Amino acid sequence: MSLVTYTVTGMTCAACAARVEKAVSALPGVTACSVNLLTNTLQIDGFATADAVKEAVERAGYGLAFGEVRTAKARQSEEALKERRRFFASLALLVPLMLLSMGHRMWGMPLPFGLSDNILAVGALELLFSTLVLIFCRGFLLRGGRAALHGAPNMDTLVSLGSLASYGYSLFTLTLMLLAVRAGRAEEVYALSHGLYFESAAMILTLITLGKMLEARAKGRATDAITALLALAPETAVRLRDGGEERVAVELLMRGDVLVLRPGERVPVDGRVLTGEGAFDESALTGESLPVDKREGDPLYAATVNLSGHLTLSVEGVGEETALARIVKMVKEASATKAPMAKLADRVARVFVPAVLGIALIAFLGWLIGTGDAGLALRYGVSVLVISCPCALGLATPVAIMVGSGRGASFGILFKTATALEYTGKVRTVVLDKTGTLTEGRPSVVGILAADGEDAEEVLRLAAAVEQGSEHPLALAVGRAADEAEIELPAVTRFLSRTGYGVCGEVEGKQVACGKAALLPCSLPARAAEAAAAEAKKGKTPIFLAADGVYLGCLLLADAVKADSALALRRLEAMGVKPLLLTGDRRETAEAVAESLGIAEVVAEVLPEGKEAVGKAVIKLRAGGRLYSGSGISTDILGASLRAYLNAVNKIIYEEA
Repeated sequence: MSLVTYTVTGMTCAACAARVEKAVSALPGVTACSVNLLTNTLQIDGFATADAVKEAVERAGYGLAFGEVRTAKARQSEEALKERRRFFASLALLVPLMLLSMGHRMWGMPLPFGLSDNILAVGALELLFSTLVLIFCRGFLLRGGRAALHGAPNMDTLVSLGSLASYGYSLFTLTLMLLAVRAGRAEEVYALSHGLYFESAAMILTLITLGKMLEARAKGRATDAITALLALAPETAVRLRDGGEERVAVELLMRGDVLVLRPGERVPVDGRVLTGEGAFDESALTGESLPVDKREGDPLYAATVNLSGHLTLSVEGVGEETALARIVKMVKEASATKAPMAKLADRVARVFVPAVLGIALIAFLGWLIGTGDAGLALRYGVSVLVISCPCALGLATPVAIMVGSGRGASFGILFKTATALEYTGKVRTVVLDKTGTLTEGRPSVVGILAADGEDAEEVLRLAAAVEQGSEHPLALAVGRAADEAEIELPAVTRFLSRTGYGVCGEVEGKQVACGKAALLPCSLPARAAEAAAAEAKKGKTPIFLAADGVYLGCLLLADAVKADSALALRRLEAMGVKPLLLTGDRRETAEAVAESLGIAEVVAEVLPEGKEAVGKAVIKLRAGGRLYSGSGISTDILGASLRAYLNAVNKIIYEEA
């Protein structure tokens, strides 16, 4: 089987989506079909050909095209702009129309140019303004008429009938007023003027246009997350060919191509390091802010950033094969799937419009027979049509799903299906990532352990001086600490960076080394090693410093816990949600953070090769079990689905409370 997504044109309501879904589902070879109204997409699982699908959709009265996200985004922006212009134009005409009808007749508001004494002129102006509104909003009338001709009336049909009924009856009444004037029956003209409902025809279309404008905005926001994900990967890459370099479009790359990657550049495709070393920011995929050191043979992923080092890489995954593409595909599929409540709404929508039309006709005939007042009967019939449109159940559920998915993705939460989104309200245990979620997401100097007889400020000064030549996040953290302490740094010469170990250089005539203990030209004193190990168990990263072969001390770096994490966790617990920490960091670091925040359960040191264990562990957790450390759960690209939940809670609590 194959999963194919198309773009459907012409859909305006849940009844439209239900009709398209019914038509395509009936095709041979289609095993599953899902239509999403807000993104105007049709997702098919099966073997039906594109021509067969297109024919079925067109037979239902709509159009079909292959749709990419960027194209859809541009189309939705254009749609939102058109709806906004249409609404404000209609509103500008509705205001004077309401003044002529409601303002003057009901509240006695004065009219200019002597119109207060000329009922027939007022009626003619109402006809003019309402006709212009109908022209601006003619799309409703055309779509509703086409749907009715295809035997599938939709929400536009309800709008059209309600508006045209008011307009037609008012036009008929205005004609009777003209005939009464010609016959000299002035009192009859005044009585007939109460049967003008031009403002109702215009008001219906203007209010529905406002709803369409808001709906178009929701559609645009729903695809913002996907567009942002696509923008992470560069559009071009530098390829080695015949001993020279050439810049080519990413779409032209093939497996086995050799690319050049310089500091500061994003990786264009998935690949593997051929030559060179560097530190990479993989937070776009894993959520971990600390860089990952890469050397020959290590994998690289599209959209990650080369922080340092000049490398060449061999292309292994392009297009839909990259980790980024799989994440984008997951968001697309979540947008196209339907929650159980949405499926119920679709079943209701299939019979909703015909039922409303029948009820409106019964209401009209009932009041007409009971009272003999055609105007009163028309008002009640039109009211049934108007209050039923738009279909709240049919539109509210996909709006809620798409806005929820888009808002979640903007916070780093990816819902695999709409069902998962619906079940979020029933969550009782939440799995949290650490870096960037509970913590600030960047390291900072939290302490200095100076050797006996050494000054802590001098240790920071020399460390920051030699780290000036490095762009590593830990080096930047040391530099920020020196800036905050207002320490003036001397220059560094003969700078050398050793990926994964640290840096060396000459500062004020001294040979300074800063980094891991293995980098230093001297051994650590026993007391210093014990102190550093103790701090490491608390979640801090030690960076050791030596000058001219003499150990001077170490700096302690850590990813500070966010100021509002503890409060957000308390609120989660008050809601009956139990937190669990899942991270790829060292166990000591994870447990230190968990202890400071009162989190009882921790899963640390998760490995990329443990992907299969994720599903098993989550199933176990769902069944009421526990997740234990050392289970080998993967963060890899799946970490993107779990991280940032607390960020969302924080923002919802503080921005929307």
